[in-house]
Amino acid sequence: METKAILRGVRLSAQKGRLVADQIRGLPVDKALTLLSFSPKKGAKIIKKVLESAIANAEHNEGADIDELKVRTICVDKAANLRRFTARAKGRGNVILKQTCHIHVTVGDGK
Repeated sequence: METKAILRGVRLSAQKGRLVADQIRGLPVDKALTLLSFSPKKGAKIIKKVLESAIANAEHNEGADIDELKVRTICVDKAANLRRFTARAKGRGNVILKQTCHIHVTVGDGK
């Protein structure tokens, strides 16, 4: 049994999100939550909320036992960029690209 939670359009670059995702991939959910709680990275707080949502989905929709759940897959994909402009000399402008990402978390038991 596997349950998913998806968060789309997060104001976090995919590269920075993947650094956190690689740390918790394959861990039991209690260890993953502990690791994310004490991580100083911005992505850790965001991924923790998605993981908690996946755990709640598994408990409510599937009736899963929380103690047996593991992080099966976690995927951080690049999303659309927010385009911002800043003024430059002689009436020109420079583009600032603000990165966003999609986070997919799947939790499941050992079966």
